[in-house]
Amino acid sequence: MSPTTLALVKLAAVALPLVAVAWPLGIYPGRRLVQLALVPAATSLALAFVPEMLWLVVGLDIVLGVAVVGDLGTLPSRRAFAAERHAGRIASLRKRHPVSLGISSRAGRAFAVTIRDGTPEQLHPAPAEFSVDLAPQSRTTVDYVLRPGRRGAFTIGPASLRIQSRLGLWRRFVSCPGETVIHVYPDVKQLGQYALLARTNRLSLLGVRRTRRVGQHHDFERLRDYTIDDSYKHIEWRATARRQKLTVKDFQASQSQQIVFLLDCGRMMTNEAAGLSLLDHALNATLLLSYVALRQNDSVGLVAFSDEVYRFVPPRSGMNQMGRLLNACFDQFPRLVESRYDLAFRYLAAHSRKRSLVVLVTNVIDEVNARQVHGYLSNLVGRHLPLGVLLRDRRMFAAADAEDPQGSAFWEAAAAAEILSWRHQTLTDLAHSGVLVIDAFPDQLTAPLVNRYLEIKARHLL
Repeated sequence: MSPTTLALVKLAAVALPLVAVAWPLGIYPGRRLVQLALVPAATSLALAFVPEMLWLVVGLDIVLGVAVVGDLGTLPSRRAFAAERHAGRIASLRKRHPVSLGISSRAGRAFAVTIRDGTPEQLHPAPAEFSVDLAPQSRTTVDYVLRPGRRGAFTIGPASLRIQSRLGLWRRFVSCPGETVIHVYPDVKQLGQYALLARTNRLSLLGVRRTRRVGQHHDFERLRDYTIDDSYKHIEWRATARRQKLTVKDFQASQSQQIVFLLDCGRMMTNEAAGLSLLDHALNATLLLSYVALRQNDSVGLVAFSDEVYRFVPPRSGMNQMGRLLNACFDQFPRLVESRYDLAFRYLAAHSRKRSLVVLVTNVIDEVNARQVHGYLSNLVGRHLPLGVLLRDRRMFAAADAEDPQGSAFWEAAAAAEILSWRHQTLTDLAHSGVLVIDAFPDQLTAPLVNRYLEIKARHLL
């Protein structure tokens, strides 16, 4: 047998049985073992030149074989490690969401461990992998952050551990059972931000204007005890002196009114702006306005549709309605189908007879959809107060605003200008029909939508 053949036979005779035994147990050779396996192969090739080295080669093979097999025995069992994950069940789209992963070791010695949690790629974990040294009978905690790039329900699967043997010749992969379901909602953290800014009278930071409500500070309702958030100018000093307790005037709130959102989930909402789909931006603005309206004791409902009606949330008041709205829309995505406005408006007529502020959030790019939007919204005038929210395309405006376009850019600018002129005429026709209109970029929709709602409340248009 030639030295080369001998080297290959020796390599196969040692490696194949070990791999056959280790592979089903989740054990794989490390880089050091692959490099070490080349040593007996190289010494076997040397026999072609120095046959007297046979016993040295055999001895070296035995030593290396014992080391490989012995190092395999230093790997821990699968039951020596456990993982425990702590994460909030609800996350916000593209917002920081912390996760804590605790790893416990019941092994009798220290191990170098590489940890990778079973996080779906859409959640964008950072960092995605950790390298730690686990002491015997100890527990360590690693923290990472998720920034979800998509709404929906996601399951974080078992955590995977890669453990090195004492000499680093072998690696064992251990899967620690444990699943965590995370629901990625639209930007719900903006609700807390709005509440905080409202309490500190700094809503202008969100672009929300202060609107004076006619009769708001003159419709006296009752006297009540002072609370820390009340304005000093509402203190009733005579009642305070008589009761020996701070007393403030309470003013009658506006009559509870109703808002119904019609969210287009069709192909017109699949375009993206600032890294999010138009539907994502629409949901963020819709949820914030819902929060504002519910704080005003109004009722809020929602219809999500495209070629059919997918979700319907009946209009209700109270902050519990926010949970219903979130659960109804967090897993809704734009579909590549033509939207059926007729179905949505017939559904609205059948399930919402009370006069409401009907907010249709959509996008129009052709005359067919524009005629449908105009026809159905204008038919609501009188029975309801229709508000059409049409989302702009930044690329279209950028092409039309280009300075001194040359070549193909000139024709792109001309086409964009023609489309924008048609779009402006569509908005004008809607306004002349008695329909309220909001024309905004998707990522700047929240402030104009809230401001228009506050204006409607202030002018008692409902």
